[in-house]
Amino acid sequence: MKILLTGSTGYIGKRILPLLLEEGHEVICCVRDKNRFFYPEKYSANVRLLEVDFLQYKSVETIPNDIDAAYYLIHSMSSADNYDELERISASNFKKKINDTSARQIIYLSGIVNDKSLSKHLASRKAVEEILKSGKTPTTTLRAGIIVGSGSASFEIIRDLVHKLPVMITPKWLNTKCQPIAIADVLEFLMKSLLNPKTYNASFDIGGPDILTYKEMLLEFAKIKKLKRFIYTLPVMTPKLSSYWLYFITSTSFKLASALVSSMRVEVVCRDNRINELLDIKPMSYRHALQKAIVKIDQDEVASSWKDAQISGQFKGSISYYLKVPKKDCFIDRRKRKIINRDYTIAKIWSIGGETGWYYGDWLWGLRGFIDKLFGGVGVRRGRTNKHDIHAGDALDFWRVVYANKEEGKLILYAEMKLPGEAWLEFKIFNNTLYQAATFKPSGILGRLYWYAVLPFHGFIFNGMINKLIN
Repeated sequence: MKILLTGSTGYIGKRILPLLLEEGHEVICCVRDKNRFFYPEKYSANVRLLEVDFLQYKSVETIPNDIDAAYYLIHSMSSADNYDELERISASNFKKKINDTSARQIIYLSGIVNDKSLSKHLASRKAVEEILKSGKTPTTTLRAGIIVGSGSASFEIIRDLVHKLPVMITPKWLNTKCQPIAIADVLEFLMKSLLNPKTYNASFDIGGPDILTYKEMLLEFAKIKKLKRFIYTLPVMTPKLSSYWLYFITSTSFKLASALVSSMRVEVVCRDNRINELLDIKPMSYRHALQKAIVKIDQDEVASSWKDAQISGQFKGSISYYLKVPKKDCFIDRRKRKIINRDYTIAKIWSIGGETGWYYGDWLWGLRGFIDKLFGGVGVRRGRTNKHDIHAGDALDFWRVVYANKEEGKLILYAEMKLPGEAWLEFKIFNNTLYQAATFKPSGILGRLYWYAVLPFHGFIFNGMINKLIN
């Protein structure tokens, strides 16, 4: 079968792609930027890549007509203040194009919307569902609440809060009930719904067997990790204060924290479980889902992470633009060292950041991340998805990977921290020499003053880092 997959570089898209390929399907992957797309070469014969901007109908017209089914996994939450409007435009353009194809089904992953007073996020999800259903192609909508899995935003928030706060003074929405579901079960529902006539023109709530409050979810994670945690709720914490609470304690961006807080105040519980019997699926418990996620993290086998999506930072546009590290009107800190062992140095470079740290002056990197958070930036809490593997598009603390090629020995990072200008950090091995360059393109006089203010720290931070990379 020929399957159209939108949101191919997203959290769900990255995970369902290999499942579709293992089933022998030909998959047409729609991405906004080909440079951010990575998949194992063994699947290359059955993967076709299309650069599509669903906000522009002319771009959408490039989708072929001879498809059998389509997954709609596009989600714009927190990418802009008017993300709900953007989601409606994307859905309308998608529906219009699919109407002209031979597709027999659209599968859409949405959120549970069984409350009359919906958050902006959930209302947008429902609006997209209505748009897709208004087309001529049979639509299957799977509505999920909190998705629990390694790399999911919900799981990362739970882990951050429990690990960092022995005592939590929390907003009252922690007493809101929800029905979490494991990422593995979400994928099974998505796969078993594919071209299954029993699911056509219908909406289904999907969830695990446990109905819990967010407080109970946090305490269950603490119990698994054998940590004593105490949680007290306050009725006076406003949504804005709650958003700041999540933003400063966890790795989430402020926009995403605001959207999540708005949704977490609304109860999301499945109204019925008829799809479980229909597809013969028995979802796992919340505890089991947590245990699986923890094992994946411990084994460094996280298949995808919300942090690698562009909505997790300040990164905008195509990676191609950021690949062109400028030289004119820039301040550049250049250093080079002869390398002793190329493989050793490559391994060190490819493991930089996250839990490994930056090899020298980590407390200064942490301080810079804290200052970045104070000014509304991403900080360093995003870490990295995998400990020893990185690809273009990945988040790396307050950087974004724009190029990574081990054979060339070249890595380029673009800064997503709040800066009066733009910054790049580049590593390149050539003729047994490691070249390291920190480039800053200032924006006006403030940018120039910033560079001279941090210049004294560069001498030992970047010098110490390159020395550690070769020894």
